[in-house]
Amino acid sequence: MPRVKRGNVARKRHKKVLKLAKGFRGGHSKLFRTANQQVMKALRHAYRDRRRRKRDFRTLWITRINAAARDNGMSYSQLMGKLRKANIQLNRKMLAQLAVVDPDAFAKVVATAKKA
Repeated sequence: MPRVKRGNVARKRHKKVLKLAKGFRGGHSKLFRTANQQVMKALRHAYRDRRRRKRDFRTLWITRINAAARDNGMSYSQLMGKLRKANIQLNRKMLAQLAVVDPDAFAKVVATAKKA
């Protein structure tokens, strides 16, 4: 069997990993072995955190809605229940945006929910 020379393949792989490691500090961006470990770790974290970001934003929106609802004399859970009864279909992202950008409009939404 002829021997396999991996020069091109290895160089391409190394370049690919080092390109992904650009911006890492010290040897983590220069030395292949450590760069490879750090890239694998970074990709794991990126994968996990793309999912976590969705949870984090939902938590943030709920916190903002709760604060704005309490300013209008109602708790978050009461508000969400009454919005459902009033058939007001605003998602948490939009409610939080209203609470921050336009508190008067949010107050009107709360008042409408209270009537129902």
